[in-house]
This record gives sequence, structure tokens and C-alpha cells, in this order.
Amino acid sequence: MEEKQTILVLDDHADVRLAITTIIESLGYNFLSYASAKEALADITDKKIDLALVDVMMPEMNGYEFIEEFKKIESFTETPIVMVTAKDQDDDILDGYKYGADYYVTKPFSAKQLEYGIKMFL
Repeated sequence: MEEKQTILVLDDHADVRLAITTIIESLGYNFLSYASAKEALADITDKKIDLALVDVMMPEMNGYEFIEEFKKIESFTETPIVMVTAKDQDDDILDGYKYGADYYVTKPFSAKQLEYGIKMFL
């Protein structure tokens, strides 16, 4: 039996994490869910992650800073990253791509929008 792919979910809002992880489960994937970038970075070094869904606006360390640190970990240098954020201005989206995001889903999002973003990479 093929092992399920795992998606990292990083968002400081519990309700958003719940919505995202519910969609991920319905699509048949596993997930790792974190409320802060520092918490995620402290826990993921020995984990297998196939895709990361990352919010931008978070306390302590924002999503862009997280991407920089995440990509420094050898096993994640090629892991695709989808920004899931309310920051929807052109400059915000360009910043995401500059920091290494592969795709952008803006909040509020539909289940289909998130599914599309996930299935583009998995």
C-alpha cells in the first residue's frame, strides 16, 4: 500500500487550520498542523513533508521568514510551498514568490481553490 503524502499546515488561527486540515483529510492526505513558525521548525526536521501550506501574517516569525528557514533544511529545499493568506495585493504575492513560494491561495478560499493548489504539486 502506498504511503499517504503529508502536508504541513502553518497558520496562527485555529479555525483556519481546522478548515484546511479538514479539506486535506477529505482529499486523502496526512497533515502536520502548527500554530507558529517556530513551533513548526522545532518539530519538522525529521519529518517527511511533501507540501507546505503557509500563512504570511503570524506573530514572532512571519511566513516569509519561515520559508527562508524551511528551505535551509536540506530535506526541504525542493518541497513546494503554497502561501495561504489574506495578503492579496500584487506586491504581497510577488513577495511570496521572491521568498520561494510556488503558488498563492488567498483567503477567503474555497475548498476547490485549496484542492487545486494542493493537486498542482501532489
